Amino acid sequence: MRGVKGPRRGPELQDLGIISDGSLLIRDGLIEEVGPTRRVENLAAARGAVEVNASGRVVMPGFVDCHTHLVFPPELHGSCDDDAALRAVRTGTAQRLQTRARTYLEAMARHGTTTVEAKTGCELDARCETKLFRVLASLRSQPLEVVPSFFFCLPPPDVTNPDTTQAAVDRILLELLPKIRRRKFAQFADLSWEPNPNRQKLFERYLEAATALGFRCKVHADHGTPAGAISLAIRHSAASVDHLEHATAADVVRLGGSQTVAALLPYASFRGGRYAPGRALIDAGAAVALGTNFNPNHTPALNMQTVVSLACMRMDLTPAEALSAATINGAHALDYADRVGSLELGKSADLVILNVSDYADVVHHFGMNVVHATMKRGKFIYREADVGGRSEAAEREYERTIH
Repeated sequence: MRGVKGPRRGPELQDLGIISDGSLLIRDGLIEEVGPTRRVENLAAARGAVEVNASGRVVMPGFVDCHTHLVFPPELHGSCDDDAALRAVRTGTAQRLQTRARTYLEAMARHGTTTVEAKTGCELDARCETKLFRVLASLRSQPLEVVPSFFFCLPPPDVTNPDTTQAAVDRILLELLPKIRRRKFAQFADLSWEPNPNRQKLFERYLEAATALGFRCKVHADHGTPAGAISLAIRHSAASVDHLEHATAADVVRLGGSQTVAALLPYASFRGGRYAPGRALIDAGAAVALGTNFNPNHTPALNMQTVVSLACMRMDLTPAEALSAATINGAHALDYADRVGSLELGKSADLVILNVSDYADVVHHFGMNVVHATMKRGKFIYREADVGGRSEAAEREYERTIH
């Protein structure tokens, strides 16, 4: 995925920079050399290195999932009600929330994700937000790199007492956001946009306050008329505008001429039935990224390989474009492209080894997990295990580990 410094656009998405019979030299979690195997093996620095044989397999950057709702709402059996979700956060222990989130992260690692964005979103409940940020802080490297986002989501209008919402927004902007920034709880300030004309000034005020504090911004554009959300995102130089299932031809043109990444979420479309115009966005020159939109209730799917497949089958991306969007462009959507998203000198050794001999085969294994191993910062965090009985020693070690 070595290439241009900015997000990939147009024909650049097709250029994967493939090295046939290639090798990586990794030291202290970073990529020290990359190139043809014969050259890398003959380097003095490679003497005595531990060899990992990936013959016949594809080695590629770990997936960068640039849009998830990892911790909110929590898993609710038979209910997706927002009030029930808030009660579950208030009454549940941080340890239980942490354990559940770690389970999801481990599953993501098994499917090849090495960096994941995670949103909060407790409407205007500052205590719940703080609780979730403490949970995310405890998970930032266990086992994946977690990039936290504060998700500004307004509750339905209270027609009987509109001043209540205004007062809560004031507390968020004047107290909670500065606290989040001061304690480095989040790197992004996300916004759940809606077309309600009475709320547009609140949205402007939120993005202005977040930008002034040093946050990068993101905008959800999942409503039936997303033009306002797209304009808002571009005007505030948002890192990404996400969803875009209802984007029109005019919206596509605007995004094609902007620096804001278009983060598309095929899993959300799989359930809703309407897909973002991925092909049109790429042809217009937009920087396209892919994410799962993982949510324990609404979108309980976390396999980025399937996201790549859906993007090809339903959004008309090529396999190369989809893989670029799921790695290096996902990293750009998180301002992490200087460290992850490609296998280049000086970057973190975040990679996956696949049980396929051609990268395009990922698309054809819809719903399957073709990951043989996942590496984060030069250490394997997942290795494919044989199916069958373990030796007695291995069984004892397994039991010791889980207990």
